[in-house]
Amino acid sequence: MSLGEHLIELRKRIFIAGIAIIIGAIAGYFVAPFVIAAIRVPIAEIADDRNATIMYTTVSGAFDLRIQISFMLGIVATSAIWLFQIFAFLVPGLTQREKRYTFGFFFSAVPLFIAGAATGWLIFPHTVQLLTSFSSDQDATNLDAKPYYDFVIKLVLAIGIAFVLPVFIVLLNFIGILSAKGILSGWRIALLVITIFTALATPAADPITMFLLAIPMAALYFIAAGIAWIHDRRQLKLADAIDKELAASE
Repeated sequence: MSLGEHLIELRKRIFIAGIAIIIGAIAGYFVAPFVIAAIRVPIAEIADDRNATIMYTTVSGAFDLRIQISFMLGIVATSAIWLFQIFAFLVPGLTQREKRYTFGFFFSAVPLFIAGAATGWLIFPHTVQLLTSFSSDQDATNLDAKPYYDFVIKLVLAIGIAFVLPVFIVLLNFIGILSAKGILSGWRIALLVITIFTALATPAADPITMFLLAIPMAALYFIAAGIAWIHDRRQLKLADAIDKELAASE
């Protein structure tokens, strides 16, 4: 495909993914009140011990928040569609033999994204309670609604995307951009990036949560490296077999 054809294909894939997310967000709009109520639970638990509340500082704050939650739900609910569009855009770069693995990539990426988003959802109440615990019992905890809900949304989506990245590492290996040796040689940098990411996604004062999040991410990285190593070995054996056949024919 020419550069122009690639750009047209990219525009098509982005359009399909965008429409899917918008439709998912419209459906999510009606579910958003239940999600907002669930996100408010940690604040209600804090309020049992001291004065804690969520404030809307603008007239449109509640509506803006509902729209944000709707789009978060749309992104999670339509993850199968927009992830497929990413893989479909990359498929032309694969050989016929490697295209057979595309569905394996796709069906592993979707559960990993959902698992990552679920992980973010599960750890956010503990994170909120820990961070707010630094204030005195005599002080009131009045949280601006927008930054609070932004924190939760970013945590859920960021961890979901982080869990999918190993799948793309394997895909880059299959395309021929990354070798298993290159992936493994950069393990120190990868672990450093994972540590920094988990430190940013979780409170710095909570190392247990940080390591509980970093361990599965590091495991996924090395699993991706192992799959890439197996693929490279097979490709090397195939190349040797072809060389021997050519040598024999001469």
